[in-house]
Amino acid sequence: MNELSGKVALVAGGTRGASRAIAVELGRAGAFVYVTGRTTRAGRSEVDRPETIEETAELIERAGGAAEAIRVDHLVPAEVEALAKRIERLDILIDGLWGGDRHLGWGKPVWEHDLDAGLRMIRLGIDAHLITSHYLLPLLIGRPGGLVVELTDGTAEYNAKYRVGTSLPFYLAKASAHLLAIGEAAELASFGAAAVAFTPGYLRSEAMLEIYGVTEENWRDACERVPHFAISETPTFCGRTVVALAADPERDRWSGQTVSSGQLAKEYGVDDVDGSRPDAWRYMTEVADAGKPADTTGYR
Repeated sequence: MNELSGKVALVAGGTRGASRAIAVELGRAGAFVYVTGRTTRAGRSEVDRPETIEETAELIERAGGAAEAIRVDHLVPAEVEALAKRIERLDILIDGLWGGDRHLGWGKPVWEHDLDAGLRMIRLGIDAHLITSHYLLPLLIGRPGGLVVELTDGTAEYNAKYRVGTSLPFYLAKASAHLLAIGEAAELASFGAAAVAFTPGYLRSEAMLEIYGVTEENWRDACERVPHFAISETPTFCGRTVVALAADPERDRWSGQTVSSGQLAKEYGVDDVDGSRPDAWRYMTEVADAGKPADTTGYR
């Protein structure tokens, strides 16, 4: 329970979803966690959802950890610079910045996709990550053992082909995490720090549960309408796998790679809250995309 005792972590974009769960599990494992984001009890971001960074900090404290919520727009360099001066030290940086779902434009070719929406996704998925790295990585290299985790959507292998049915701006924004991990790993190596890109599987986030009209308690009801939802996983599963990675003294072996929750779970022996071990991206390739009926046998 105290694998990360004495560590300082920052979860950028820790308001909801996988990032929130990672923040909670980092705190549960003993790290002090700074949680940043744009949605607070005083006001919402463009995502316009009710979850707040203060709630994330409270969840960490209920899990036995310690946290501080700081309102930061990571697209504003001055705000991120002020954040860096405020926290002074950092061992683990989780960059889960996004907030672009409302701009997705699913299935539209680039010439039909709203240009402002597309460029906004690039800003949220690439620019914000670079700004964050510029100001926070100098804190991470202060002593050996630092770790950067760039959240993305899809493994490098899965994203090697265009994600038909998504949109080009979304694809660029998310696939950029693979290159961020490669570049950051190279630049951090001489300082004894590692960087990876990390992808959840089919995530039962707050938004996804709401879209499907279910709760965590009855989520399987959605499988009648969306059969492949059977391979879905909780955000907590992501948090547990990232903590296992962060606590691994040999985590440098992953540096520069894109890893998934299912891959790390297999490596470290981590289970989801129901005791299963979903491997969503292998399932998506071998079952869903292959046009086979939904059957999670051998995949969770």
